[in-house]
Amino acid sequence: MASQNARADSLSLLLFTLRSGKLMAINLLKVSEIIPCPPLTKLPESHPHVKGVATLRGNSLSVIDLSRAIGERPLADPDGGCLIVTDISRSKQGLHVQAVSKIVHCLSTDIKPPPYGSGSKSFITGVTRVDNTLVQVLDIEKVIHGIAPPPHEVASSELNAEDAAVLAATNILVVDDSQVALQQSVHTLRNLGIECHTARSAKDAINTLLELQGTEREINVVVSDIEMSEMDGYAFTRTLRETPDFQHLYVLLHTSLDSAMNSDKAKDAGANAVLTKFSSPELTDCLIVAARTVAFEER
Repeated sequence: MASQNARADSLSLLLFTLRSGKLMAINLLKVSEIIPCPPLTKLPESHPHVKGVATLRGNSLSVIDLSRAIGERPLADPDGGCLIVTDISRSKQGLHVQAVSKIVHCLSTDIKPPPYGSGSKSFITGVTRVDNTLVQVLDIEKVIHGIAPPPHEVASSELNAEDAAVLAATNILVVDDSQVALQQSVHTLRNLGIECHTARSAKDAINTLLELQGTEREINVVVSDIEMSEMDGYAFTRTLRETPDFQHLYVLLHTSLDSAMNSDKAKDAGANAVLTKFSSPELTDCLIVAARTVAFEER
């Protein structure tokens, strides 16, 4: 699988700063617009990391105090700065930041995993360098989950005996560099009575595939995030499709980005399906389709 080292996709990052001045980044595809911080209405009993609600073209927008959410000092001017309006995981929110710096273009291979020892409290999924300055890539899913976890959805009661059996016979590998997103997927599977293998990067996923190859636990379904450091989900999928031992795997790309926007690129990479995070019932439905496809092909 030597081709894994040559695979890279381009991406655009929006760079911004908080009070400390250090550069942080978010994938530009997650950003719908950037606006000056408007007047906010504080809601009683709201989460302490929510500054308030703004009205944006007639619609309410929850505004997150990003400094507080990731444990940094508050902005020097609490009413200044600007909002990065994000559109991910089926919801919009405003991130209150000090200032937006610029947009930079890089390769997925330029994004490296966080430094060892960052720990579970870290709110970054990767780091890169821009003009020899370290830039931290924000784990926005973790930020949002800490403030407004998705509602608990249980889909297991909807499973019939046939679906339960075909899922139980499927060996699934979940790949995601966001610990929160990984736990959400694992939780859905466990509610279905299914244990799965996990990996925090495409490199680790490939090692797991190789380790389990030829055993009774050999993987036949891969559920992978798209945005990952070093090798993203598209490059990972293409690598699998070019590797004879793994080109048969069913690949579901599971992303916080709008799946409609990514469906063509996912198809070109060789993915079987793409799904927007996070809906437990929809993930369950996709896994049933995957399990049935694998069972049919193995007959």
